[in-house]
Amino acid sequence: MRATPCRMMLFRVIGLCASAWLLVTTPEAATAAADRGLTAASPRLADGGVADAGSLRGKVMCGYQGWFRCLDDDARLGWIHWSCDARRVSPESLTFDLWPDMSDYSSVERFPAPGFTHPNGRRAELFSSDNARTVLRHFEWMRDYGIDGAWLQHFLVDLPGGPLSNRYPSRLHVLSHVRAAALETGRTWALSYDIAGMPKELIYDVLTADWKRMVDGKIVEDPRYLHHGGQPVVQIWGFYFGDRGNAMSPELANQLLDFFQTPGRYAAVVVGGGDWNWRHNPDAEWRRVYARFDAYCPWNVGNVVPDGTGTKHAATYYWADDQRECVRQGVIWMPVVYPGFSWDNLKRLKPGTSLIARRGGRFLWEQFRKVSELRAEAVYVAMFDEVDEGTAIFKISNAPPTQGHFVGNDGLPSDWYLRLVGDAARRLRARQPIPTEIPF
Repeated sequence: MRATPCRMMLFRVIGLCASAWLLVTTPEAATAAADRGLTAASPRLADGGVADAGSLRGKVMCGYQGWFRCLDDDARLGWIHWSCDARRVSPESLTFDLWPDMSDYSSVERFPAPGFTHPNGRRAELFSSDNARTVLRHFEWMRDYGIDGAWLQHFLVDLPGGPLSNRYPSRLHVLSHVRAAALETGRTWALSYDIAGMPKELIYDVLTADWKRMVDGKIVEDPRYLHHGGQPVVQIWGFYFGDRGNAMSPELANQLLDFFQTPGRYAAVVVGGGDWNWRHNPDAEWRRVYARFDAYCPWNVGNVVPDGTGTKHAATYYWADDQRECVRQGVIWMPVVYPGFSWDNLKRLKPGTSLIARRGGRFLWEQFRKVSELRAEAVYVAMFDEVDEGTAIFKISNAPPTQGHFVGNDGLPSDWYLRLVGDAARRLRARQPIPTEIPF
């Protein structure tokens, strides 16, 4: 499933190095955790811990959209990704299903959402991703809960040459904020290009031109930029067979892979992102493309199997075969895990129509358990901040505004999914089996 904002553009939406981190439980750490709104069940990592940026293997990283804007922020683009009408946000224009918990954000990060109030009457507020303090806050959460870092989404439609290129200056602001935040918090990060909604004839030129800017500008030489085998890592979403919103073909895919895999200044390790059922693609040319990736990330969001009671579980029955095939081809298999799903507001659906219930975290935990059984080399968590599709793992509100329809957090602490991801990552680092039940 891939999100589609109202402005007729199709957008989708994405280590285990044991020596890198040390979990501590001390009176000082407990006090700091209490000051930050964490509980004893929330891991607090030792100061000075740094995620390994030298290898793709062993990483638990989140997709980071960074695409939210507010009417009066520095970008001056309006209510981007909060509303399908940039000029206003209203129950009729909403494009997101999860309201973020804003209680930790400072006053300079809060933007009033006119007409929205919480059940207690307090006015509702939202954040802008074009805010250095907010991006730093998000990376602090990644550090504090033990998440290695983020795949920073770069949508081709926003880049120079794309139909929404007026957003590029703001996108560069977010990139700058991510670079600074990753350095300050010891996280790692990498660029994740997404071709959704981009005219086919523009994809190659726009994507490769931006990568050249990133290389020539020494962006990918950041000490926190993810490398593998000495080369920078780049992720590309959009390798979907017959998807009208993603104008990819084997010919274009090979052209992109030739660019990145040709030795030289712009060479990179390529993580492809696309179809979950890639092994069943009937096209031999497509199958040869999959074998060329350095790593493959099958998009599994929305792919569920109901049990006898109708309860939805993420489909993981094919993961072992995926992993075996990737190993056979010399490709790193990177499964996608997600906490649940909902895009009723985005798609103008009746409340509850698209809901894949989080089931108090069990939906996500079952996927991590399968990851543990298969000893996956890396994990893509979808997503850190994706409230449009209801997959965000960051802090979300249990008391969203009464105006409009929103999905709450099952009465759990707002940081529940940060805790789950962090605890699972800790166990994976230590090669400890993930238990059947959530242990806290």
